[in-house]
Parts: sequence; structure tokens; C-alpha cells
Amino acid sequence: MTNLRKLLCGLERKYLFYTILTPITMLGEVAMEVLIPLLMAQIVDVGIPARNINDVVRMGLQMIGAACLSLTFGVLSGRFAALAATGFSHNLRRNLFGKVQDLSFSNMDKFGTASLVTRLTSDVTNAQNTYQMVIRICVRSPAMLISAAVMAFFIDRELASFLLVVIPLLAVILAVIGLKAFPRFREMLKQYDSLNSDVQENLTGIRVVKSFVQEAAESQKFSRTAEKLRNTQLKAERIIILNMPVLQLMVYSCIILLLWSGGTRIIAGTMLPGELISFLTYINQILMSLMMISMIFVMLILSRASLGRILEVLNEEVDITDPDTSVAPPVADSANAPVIASGSVEFQDVSFSYSANSQPVLSRINLKVPSGSTLGIIGGTGSSKSTLVQLIPRLYDVTGGRVLVDGHDVRDLPLETLRRAVGMVLQKNVLFSGTIRENLLWGNKGATQQELETACRRSDAHSFITSFPQGYETVLGQGGVNLSGGQKQRLCIARALLTKPRILILDDSTSAVDTATDARIRQALRESLPQTTKIIIAQRVTSIQDADQILVLDDGTIAATGTHSELLETCGIYREVYESQQKGQE
Repeated sequence: MTNLRKLLCGLERKYLFYTILTPITMLGEVAMEVLIPLLMAQIVDVGIPARNINDVVRMGLQMIGAACLSLTFGVLSGRFAALAATGFSHNLRRNLFGKVQDLSFSNMDKFGTASLVTRLTSDVTNAQNTYQMVIRICVRSPAMLISAAVMAFFIDRELASFLLVVIPLLAVILAVIGLKAFPRFREMLKQYDSLNSDVQENLTGIRVVKSFVQEAAESQKFSRTAEKLRNTQLKAERIIILNMPVLQLMVYSCIILLLWSGGTRIIAGTMLPGELISFLTYINQILMSLMMISMIFVMLILSRASLGRILEVLNEEVDITDPDTSVAPPVADSANAPVIASGSVEFQDVSFSYSANSQPVLSRINLKVPSGSTLGIIGGTGSSKSTLVQLIPRLYDVTGGRVLVDGHDVRDLPLETLRRAVGMVLQKNVLFSGTIRENLLWGNKGATQQELETACRRSDAHSFITSFPQGYETVLGQGGVNLSGGQKQRLCIARALLTKPRILILDDSTSAVDTATDARIRQALRESLPQTTKIIIAQRVTSIQDADQILVLDDGTIAATGTHSELLETCGIYREVYESQQKGQE
């Protein structure tokens, strides 16, 4: 019941109304279809032998009326079911997408992007089809099966008793097929995840693929993944395809048996022709209901795997949430919303690992960054520089120690308050489809044109933006494909500046610009944001040599801290990096 509530959570009242109307109208259709064979038997056994044309016409008109009502109820139930199912899928996708937005980086790492895409598309579609089938066919088939069985027993109890053997036998066969097929369908959906992952990776990196002339290799890789998916599908389908032939064999065997038994009864005078016709109609309705139940059974096997994967996301415990009792910072803005008064940052004996069973990637980090100062961070690849700064806005949570912002443990601050105070330009620059203005407004939806231009001047982006014919209205392709790497970096910096952060984190965000542009950006930030704490991760010593404090990371631990001149004298790692870069410049 808890899982059902999660699937239906937030479903609009009108869609619930359609969900209720669907089985009601479906029962009306079943009632009319059960009535028609009775009227037909009356015409054959009573009206025609008595040659009473009035009775034949009257009962014929009743049959037409019942057929019209059946059609009306069927159309209404189909429409209501379609409306309810589309509303359900819309609601489910909205809840699922909302849940994805709440997931932390560690939660996202657990599922993977490709898998989440599959769950939001293919799995939700399977759930939608199942929902429509459940509220419509799952009502019709059992109702028709029971009603037709009752009428068959009413006409001839002895002849109908074979159903007591056929139905349990069929149930056993379906159960065996289902138990065998379910794990194979689940494996098939995992292969869909792998296929989506390959497609996403290839399309995202298509320029790299072409530049390295790897089209043939990528095509072979995709073919191997597609072949695995095909084989998995075949393994599942080999079992499911047994369902219909077995059922049809039983259906036609029953009809042959009944025709032979019924014919002998008519000859013996114990059964009327109209009774046999209506009896066969009811048996046909029963057997068709069994075939529908079989189809439902197949759909439920497939959807069970999809629903399980959807519920995995909905049931996922988000490991980074707002505290139950938030410790609000002491200063409030004009709207009485809590804000962070200063941008001071402190790491107190911080350790971090990505999972409980993995080795720590950060160990015993102790560091103080005064408000308004500039911290430079340098270290080799894999030294956890990016991980360290991601602990400040709680993109990850520490596994040991504390991170303080403005004197408050970040875990005691509301997430919105904390993240609005931290402007962050991640190592991987992400721009969205739309205009340059629309991308910049992610930083501040209410920003004026003057504020946009000021932020872009500080990030040295205004000049190249105005060089475009459309200026700030220039449309960017997906991911900013029509911009260079340096241009994308500068736009991302401007977007972060528009948040007016207390803490600005630049994670290797000027790696794609030349040293002169890098120097201009750093000078603009130093002069225009004196009260903002600036944390700069860089590979070039020149990008951080003017920082108030430089942190040297080595394998997740602090190797040294100090100013540029101090580190040249005391830290061999820093001196070696500096000298190698100086030689490179020479």
C-alpha cells in the first residue's frame, strides 16, 4: 500500500474521477454483452419455433439496444481509461523528476544518468500501459469470466463443469511462465540502461569521436551492446511466447469438446439449439477473458520490473536534506529570508569517502579561510581538489569532521540558504539550450540588463557577446556547442557572479582561457568583490600566486599551506610545479 500511495501521490482529482468511472462503465459493457446471448437464445428457442414475429422483432430490438449500450459503455470506458492513464504517467514522471532533483550527487552516482533516463521514459511508459490495462481490462476480464461462467452453469451445470478443470490448469501454467520470465525482463531493462548509456556518451562526445576517427569503433561498441539487449529480449520472449499457443490450444480443444457434447445433447433432446448457441457464446466469452487475463499477466510481468525500478528511485533515501531544526544565520535580508552574513569557511578535521566501503579520498583536513580572502588550491590529478570544495555547498556531506560557513555547520543550514550564498563554477561547464541572456538569468532571474553586462565585464565575456549579431539574445545550441571552451567558461563565471555570492568557487574555471584573460578576470574579481571569499582551483601557478593563501593537496591530504613566496621556500611539490611551468613558458 505504501508503494501504491507513492505511485499515485499527487494525482489530480479529475484523473482519480476518470479512474473510478472506467471500471463502472466497463461493468456496464460486460452486463450488456452477457445479456445479448440470453436474448439470442430466446429468439431461437421461443420466437422462431412459435413463429411469433412480434416476439422475434421485440427481442431483436432489445439485442440491438443492448449492443448499442455495450458500444457506448465501451467507448466511454476506453476514453476514461486513456485520460486516467495519461494523467497517471504525467503525475508519475513529475514525481519521479522531482525526486531526481532532490537526489544528492552520491544518490545520482548510485543510479547513473542513463538508468534514470530509462526510468523516466521507457519504465514510465510501461507503467502507464499497465495502469490503463488494470483499470479497464483487469475489471472487464474477471467480470466477464465470472458472469459468463454463472450463465453457463445456469444453462447446463454438467457441461460447464469442465471449467473447474481448465481454469486452475491455466492458472498453474501462467504462474510457471511468470516465475521464469520476470528475472529475464528485469535483466532486459538493465541492458536498456547500458544501451542508453552508450548512446548518451557517444552523442555527448561526438566531436571527440570524430576527431580521433573512432566512428567504426563506436559503431562496433554499440552493436555489441545492442546484441546483448537482443539476446536478453529473446531469452525473455522465448518463455512469454509459450503463453498464447498453450492458451489457444486449450481454447480450441474446449470448443471442439463442447460442440461434440452439445450436439449429442440436442440429438438426445436434452438441450435446445438456442441454449447450445448461447452456451457456446458464454464459453467463448470465458475463454476470451482467459486470453485477456493471459495478456494482462504478460504485461504485469514486464511492468513489475519497470515499477520496481521506478519505486527504487521514489523510495531512495536522500542523504542530503534540510535539517529538522535549521539554525538560521543571524542576519536577514529585506524579505526576512535568512542569509549568510560573511563568507568565512573552516574545515575542522574533515574526512570524506564516496561510500561506506571505500577508502577515504580526503583525510584530516584542517583549514581556515577568512571572509573576503582568496584561497588558491593546487595539486596533482586525483588529489581531491574538486571534492574538497564540493563539501562547502553540501553537494556531498562529510563522513568525518565539520565544514563551517559563517561559523555554522553547513549541515545545520537550510540548503537553499547555503547554496544561494555559494556561487560555484564546476569543472565541467554546462550551458543550456536557449539564449545567452536566458543562461545568465539562471544566476538571478530578476537581473537587469545593466547587472548582466556588469557580471559579463567582470568575467571578460561582454566583448565577445557583443561581437555576435544578436548580442545577449544569441541562441546557444545544446551544451553551448557554438561557443569555444574559454567562452563557455567565462559565461559560467558571469552566471555565478549574478548570484551575488558570499563565497565564489572557481573549479579550474579558467583553464581554457589564455593567461592574459585569466589575469584580467582575477583582477576584476579582486577589485569588484572585496567582501566575497574566493576559492580558486587551478593547474597553473600563475592563476593563484596572488592568493592570500595557497593550499597544496597531495593524495587527499594537506601537503602545505602558505603564500606563493612561502611555498616556494618550504614546499617541494609546489616548487617543482612552479619551476616546471616556468620552464614550459620559456
